[in-house]
Amino acid sequence: MKKHVLALITAACFSAVSASAFAADLSVSTDGSTSMEKTIGSLGEAFMEKFDGAAFTYNPTGSGSGIAAAKEGRCDIGLSSRALTAEEEQDLVGTTLALDGIVIVVNPQNPVSDLSVEQIADLYTGKIANWKDIGGADAPVVLIGREAGSGTRDGFETVTNTKDQCKYRQELTATGDVITTVSQNPNAIGYASLAALSDKVKAVTVNGVQASEETVQDGSYKVQRPFVLVTCKGEKLSEGAQAFFDFALSDEAKPIIIQSGVVPLN
Repeated sequence: MKKHVLALITAACFSAVSASAFAADLSVSTDGSTSMEKTIGSLGEAFMEKFDGAAFTYNPTGSGSGIAAAKEGRCDIGLSSRALTAEEEQDLVGTTLALDGIVIVVNPQNPVSDLSVEQIADLYTGKIANWKDIGGADAPVVLIGREAGSGTRDGFETVTNTKDQCKYRQELTATGDVITTVSQNPNAIGYASLAALSDKVKAVTVNGVQASEETVQDGSYKVQRPFVLVTCKGEKLSEGAQAFFDFALSDEAKPIIIQSGVVPLN
């Protein structure tokens, strides 16, 4: 009887140690899109809570850098807020995690409340240079955007068909900086991730449609882009990276993704 009890205790201890060791091996490093910070951060916290002892790191370097880091093996999973190009897909696999609306924002004092995709393009390419031409004040349009290589900028310019044509007054390195700058200038216009939107600025509707979880999901809000997990083609993920990858794409993670302000795929 004593031997049997001892055996059970020993087995239980071994099981606990094995589970702890398993969790300790669940480490994953991510690198890339700053727009995905809230979403990927929330998922990382939930992942570590689910697997006691797991380790998760996120390096916010921008989509281009994250894609390069995944390709060069400097992280387990790259993060991109744009779809991969055909050239990138030769070596990498992009798995869409969620969809994010890119919200067009103006200063709260600006009376303009709706723009068409064509008007947005005309504003950013300089064809419309004064707000009075679209129902606003008699004042020059101040164009605010993101830096070259930003996934938000790439998504915005792709949808509006304005690549290499935008006449930015300022090119900023973070979504929060765009929001702050627009909030301080009554003549400014910018764009920001739906997940990062704040009441410091006014979100205009696009073609009469307000950016929301529902309108991004059904496609009626046209200015949107994917949040993508980037991995190397033909290479097996580490145990920790695979566990996080599976968790992020699971039904369990969908409420977390929604809470972060973006829209998980059905």
